[in-house]
Formats: sequence, structure tokens, C-alpha cells
Amino acid sequence: MRAPTPTYGWAGSFATHHPIILLLYPSSGMASVSRTGTHQLLLLAGAIALAGGLYALPKGIVKPKAGKAELNQDAAQTATRDGGGMATNGSKADDSSGPRPAETGTVGGEGGATAAAPHTQATPAQRQELNTLLAQYKAGANAATRRPVAITLAERYATVQRFDSAGYYLATVATAQPSEKAWQQAADAYFQAYSFAASDERKKMLGGKAMELYDKVLAANPSNLDAKTNLGMAYMSSDNPVRGITLLREVLEQDPKNEKVLYNLGILAMQSNQLDRAAERFGELVKVNPTNVNGQFYLGIALSRTNKPAEARQALLKAKSLSNDPALAASVDETLAKLK
Repeated sequence: MRAPTPTYGWAGSFATHHPIILLLYPSSGMASVSRTGTHQLLLLAGAIALAGGLYALPKGIVKPKAGKAELNQDAAQTATRDGGGMATNGSKADDSSGPRPAETGTVGGEGGATAAAPHTQATPAQRQELNTLLAQYKAGANAATRRPVAITLAERYATVQRFDSAGYYLATVATAQPSEKAWQQAADAYFQAYSFAASDERKKMLGGKAMELYDKVLAANPSNLDAKTNLGMAYMSSDNPVRGITLLREVLEQDPKNEKVLYNLGILAMQSNQLDRAAERFGELVKVNPTNVNGQFYLGIALSRTNKPAEARQALLKAKSLSNDPALAASVDETLAKLK
């Protein structure tokens, strides 16, 4: 799966197992949250993959209970398996979507992707460049001399989709020269890493770090709706989903046409088996932006599950016309074949 641009959201088992999702749609009632949602999630997961990875979604529940000190330590360990700082303790950092130690030449491994980071690839030339940059970073006399190297390191790690290490080095830049933009760049990188995280432990650490950094963004600019949206989605899969709902509602109140929020609310409604609500949200989304491929696709999926085949067909064909992705086209064709 290629890197998401932009990262819109979140997915996993949260909504089918957590009744707090009803706060999003208080009129829907408990009966609408069906335990048959597992089947819905399997369909949704497949659809997300087939839709071409436009919006990467975390695969499960983040439960960030760790304090900031532990989160910072784990973030450093994750990034510094490549030699940027303290050595890993061989536990938390090993099961990671971040880089393998650059000194061993295994960013993504010789064959490209690995089991721990199935979406990651790096060429020998990229690994050599990372090793060189890491040596320059460690040799830096102070934060000022390390800053340009850290920025380049972040760019190179993002290129090979090691977003947690990109976030680590961007956070060092933001710490040295704090600004809204600098904090958001670091937060966004951690949010992408969180979206790809393959284990609950990784989600916990990366989600917590993203929330910590988005808090700094909003401290600098409370009107940053993009940061507030991502923060809200991170909270939705934490131990405090009510905070996430509050943040998403605040964004929608300020910007009723916000595509990210409409998309995420649609995904959450699908996960909780509230298909009418999902169709409503995706319908709002495609009114705002008729060329939103995922909005059209998921609108079609939701409508197909609510016995509206004509409307579903129209949305699915629209999605297909907007994308050259053969996987999306195949998914649309398969769904259309099942419509009555």
C-alpha cells in the first residue's frame, strides 16, 4: 500500500465494541450497534485496501495510558534503532514500523518490505544515504548544526515510509525552534506512523505521541482545524473517546463542509453498522466535493447495504470514473455484480 495523501482517518474494531460511538448519533439507539459488525469490518477493510490507500487507517484500538516520559523514551528508542540516539532495549522498538538499524543496512531488508513493516522499501543507495546522514547528525555539535540534518533525515525516512523516525527527527527540530508548523509536521508524521502501526503496543506509543504533539500545535493556534481533526481521531481510539467526539463536533461546527471530519464520521458510522448514518455522512461529503473518490465509493457501499441499488450504482460508477486504480475498479465491479 502506498503512502496516504492526505491521511484522513482511522479504522479498526473500536466502533463495534465501544458503545460510546452512539454519542456521535444519539438518535440511533443501541440496537443499531450490531455484533454482526465484524462482517462489516471485513468488507470495509477490503474496501480500504482496494481503494488504493488514499486514506490509511489505523487497524485497531489505541489505548495510550503511558505518561509523556515513557512515550518520549519509546519514541526515541523507535527512531534510534538507526543510530540516532540511545540503543533500543530490544523490546518495544523491535515490533515497529520504523527503521531497522542503519548500521546493519536493513532499512526494509535486502528484499524490500519486512513482516514488521510490510509497506516499507529502501534501496541500498537509500540505506547508505541514511547511514551517512545519521553519522552527520550524531557528529553535530549542537541543535543548530543538527537541525538541517534532522530535516533531511525526516524527508528520507518519509520517502521509505518510516514515518515514526521521520516524526522523531521532526520533533527534535520543533523542540529546538518551536512553531505551529514545526509541531504539526512532527505530529503529522507520527499520525501516519500510527495509521500503519501493526500492534496495539505500537499504536499506543505512536498515537500518544501524535496527541502530545497536536496539543502543542493547538496551543500555538487553537483554530488549526486539521490538527484538531487528527487529534480528535486519535482520541476516538483511546481511553477517552468522548474527547475525540467533542473535538470532531467542534471542527464540524466551525466548518460544516470539512471533508476530513465528514469522511471520518462516515467511517465510524459504517463500523458501528449505522449504514443510514454512513450514507448520510458520505452523501454530505460528495456534495461538498463530488470528485472525492473515497466519498463516492463508500457512499455506494453504504447505499448498497441499505437496499438502494440504483443510488448505490450511481455512486460506485462515479467513483470508478474518478480513478484509474484497477483495484478500485475491480472492487466496484464486484459490488455492482451483487446489486439486485
